[in-house]
Amino acid sequence: MQSVLKVTWKRLPLSTNYAIAQAVKDADVDVVSAYPITPQTTVVERISELIANGELKAEMVHVESEHSAMSAAIGASAAGARAFTATSAQGLELMHELLHIASGMRLPIVMSVAARALSAPISIWGDYSDVMNTRDTSWVTLIASSAQEAYDSIIQAYRIAEDPRVFLPVMVAYDGFAMSHTYEPVLVSEASDAFKDYIPKEPKWYTLNPDRPITMGSLANPDWYYEFKYQQVVAMKNAYDVVVEADQEYGKRYERSYGIIEEDGTDDSDIVLLTYGGLYGTMKEAVGQLRRNGMKVGIARLRLFRPFPVQDITKLAEKVKAIAVLDRAITYGMSIAGPVAREIISSVYSEGLNTAVYSFIVGIGQRTVTEKDIQEIYTKARSMMESGERQKESIYWGVRE
Repeated sequence: MQSVLKVTWKRLPLSTNYAIAQAVKDADVDVVSAYPITPQTTVVERISELIANGELKAEMVHVESEHSAMSAAIGASAAGARAFTATSAQGLELMHELLHIASGMRLPIVMSVAARALSAPISIWGDYSDVMNTRDTSWVTLIASSAQEAYDSIIQAYRIAEDPRVFLPVMVAYDGFAMSHTYEPVLVSEASDAFKDYIPKEPKWYTLNPDRPITMGSLANPDWYYEFKYQQVVAMKNAYDVVVEADQEYGKRYERSYGIIEEDGTDDSDIVLLTYGGLYGTMKEAVGQLRRNGMKVGIARLRLFRPFPVQDITKLAEKVKAIAVLDRAITYGMSIAGPVAREIISSVYSEGLNTAVYSFIVGIGQRTVTEKDIQEIYTKARSMMESGERQKESIYWGVRE
């Protein structure tokens, strides 16, 4: 706890976008490359201001597209710089091929994503369609539910990405608009070097250096390509332990930690409602009222999406009879479950558990989800649980058919 006493915090009213920018400054990032896209733009606008004001000594690379933004981040990281970028929605899709290159080259880039619905039709509002499309890109993925957590997660992301057991890029996602543009009190460090011991700037990955020439991203024939990709499998497995360690040490040093899955009321409940991102706050209010009325219902929030925390999910599933998952993205062509619900079904099945998993799709295109909606979802899920019903198809809550 001695290190905790050395940190002086100041409380600032920040949007999640501004909290991300502050974290980039406090992480002492070297290179930032980005292209503006709603609702991410104010992240990099604020970073530009910090650089212009001399508060952050970094190179700001203004590019012509998100594809170029990730390309620049890859080049910077390959040269040993601490790199950051930010995007959203179609921007994330435009850089999609580069996501695979960043992870395949084992570069510890950190990126924030203000999660947003994908076109067409055009929607600038928040859901997690974009983030869920990155499931198989080999990026470690954290999903924050508050501006404070987003700030802390960016700092933790560099600790995770730059760990020799991982050397993979890390994405920190959060709700577009509902979080990116709303303000909360956020504790940020008053000292510019508060995190230097937690995330020391000591490039440990292979870097481009004229004095020690190496080749990166070269052609791999069938005799070796498989082995390279399997190394990413191992790194992603290792990432789980590193995420846990990074969060626990952050808690010891700075008195804030978040765990892998946040739970409340799950020990004495027979059903739990699970979601991710900013919707968790609404869920807490709705379920709090249900519990005050004597309902045995708990809530859970998934913070780590990749690597998917099977062990944590199965521990949760062992406590309850049913898990109702509120997904904020659609898995097209797989009608039985949304993206996170499907992962949970696989996890429960792999452990031979009898816990029922119910899939609800909510908030697509930022369709309003109220406390009443959540309470009605609970009533529906409980009815299915008590009747022994096994769900055959996701329930698209709130859609007009």
